[in-house]
Parts: sequence; structure tokens; C-alpha cells
Amino acid sequence: MGAEALPRNNEIAAAAVSSHPLILGLQPAALVDHVAPVDWSLLEQIPGDRGGSMPVAIEELEHILEEVKAHKLPSPDELSPMKTMAGGSVANTIRGLSAGFGVSCGIIGACGGHTAQCICMVDESGNRTMRPCLSSAVKIQAGELTKEDFKGSKWLVLRYAIFNLDVIQAAIRIAKQEDLLVSLDLASFEMVRNFRPSLLQLLESGRHRPLLC
Repeated sequence: MGAEALPRNNEIAAAAVSSHPLILGLQPAALVDHVAPVDWSLLEQIPGDRGGSMPVAIEELEHILEEVKAHKLPSPDELSPMKTMAGGSVANTIRGLSAGFGVSCGIIGACGGHTAQCICMVDESGNRTMRPCLSSAVKIQAGELTKEDFKGSKWLVLRYAIFNLDVIQAAIRIAKQEDLLVSLDLASFEMVRNFRPSLLQLLESGRHRPLLC
């Protein structure tokens, strides 16, 4: 575990790693996305609301993957309509800022062991319904975060998730000590609605100056 700087455009990796990244992302578990176009008939069978994101057990994830294979929409441009790729909203944000805009970025994440997975079902209107599973994934623990990981950065990018709440709280506490601004991705309306008390407690703690996304 540690903060790894990503090289900016037209810079060699060594130069970027030696400096403190302007924007630091925290993604407690490595995540793989399975993205597939689906029709409404499948979404009506999936527990939860369409367009939301809620954690599921590994058994439910495997069941949904099997259902997706049977209901996926045809894609004329590809041999397989389902794509499997590195994912996670924080990692995607950091990657986009670094590769797309040349912003100096870094990420704190876990590696090794099992990887978290998320099935991302995209309907014909482009709306995404996501069901992540982190039950067996290797995760960063709150006690592993240190001030050195955050030192010199100006922004910390986080995603609200009930199963990572202790890590989020520890990261925000250190960010305040190191005078970082915090960008908090609220994940989805399902996460906010179902775990509203924990979110309000986090926001009312007075430990950070959040930018809500």
C-alpha cells in the first residue's frame, strides 16, 4: 500500500514519482468492471433501482453475470459485447485527469490477492446500473494510512461507500491535518438513501471541507 504518482503527459515516470502529486485519489480496493449493454427485461429482474449502485455478495454477482450473458444486447462492432476493464470511480477520475489533462496525480490503493468486481449494465438510453462486490477483495485498512502518503498534495478524491467508512474517515482526518481539500463522490442515489445517517455523520463531523460530486 502507498501513494503512487502517475506521470503527466510528456513527462517521464521517474520525474513524476519523485514529486508529490497535486491530486491524490484513495481507492481502498482494486476493482474490475464488467460492462455490458442490456435490455429493460433484465434490469427488472435485478434487485434494487435501475440506474443505481449497491454492493452485492459474490453469489449474487455471479448470478447477475450469468443473466447478463443471456440478455445482453448485440454489438456489431465487437466479438463480445461484454468488456472487462480496470474500474473504480476514483481510479477512473485519477486516470482521466492524468492522461487526459496532464494533471499531476497519484493514487493510494491495495494490490495482490483477490480483486473486487462490478457488473455495470448499460441500457439502451445509456443509463448504468451497477452492482459491485468487494466481499473477497484485498482492501487497505485505516491503520495503514500515514501522513507521508498525503504530504505535499492539495486535493484528496474519495468515493462514499458504507463498507469503506472507517478508511474514509481516517483519510479525511489525515487530509485535514495535511491541509488537503476533499472531493467526495456520493456514489449513487441508492448509497445515499440507504446509508444516509452515516453520510450525514461524516459530513457533520467538521473534519473536512468537502466538494460533493
